[in-house]
Amino acid sequence: MFVNKYEPAKGRFLVSEPFMDDPNFRRTVVILAEHNEEGSVGYVLTQKLKLKINQIFEGVPEFDAPVYLGGPVGHNTLHFIHRAPLIITGGEEIAPGLFWGGDFDRVKELLSFNLISASDILFFIGYSGWGKGQLNEEIERKSWIIAPENPILVFNPHPEHFWRDVLKSMDEYKHFSNYPIDPNLN
Repeated sequence: MFVNKYEPAKGRFLVSEPFMDDPNFRRTVVILAEHNEEGSVGYVLTQKLKLKINQIFEGVPEFDAPVYLGGPVGHNTLHFIHRAPLIITGGEEIAPGLFWGGDFDRVKELLSFNLISASDILFFIGYSGWGKGQLNEEIERKSWIIAPENPILVFNPHPEHFWRDVLKSMDEYKHFSNYPIDPNLN
């Protein structure tokens, strides 16, 4: 089995163990936006949708930024992570140079005038949430590997490889990246 050398914290990644059965989190990477004694909130970075933000939210111009399924909770909610704090105010820094949320009216304005790059903002439908102590219990059961924060990786243009890429970046878990989805087929 594996031992996590990192504790869960804002900006860190939760990497699902190779054989996780939960279809919401199979081969996923979640970025933690909040983690405290009351619970945790994060967003799945590996489930890119084939939707554009203007197809989801009325009054937003067409924009090419990725939209992800952030998790199994609150599919009627929209969230965003960005690296543009000078033009999007009100966000909370979750890792160096990486911000969660902010003034959405300002985001719509920036989109309307093409003043923000699609490579600087990610949108999420829904989120991943854990109640008090729940995430720590899942970590103790070895459901998650905790990876250090890496704000550059968040904007990975290939989410289909993200799970493997994060594991490959961690020497002690590199071998997991080659595990088959179904070990019976090995």
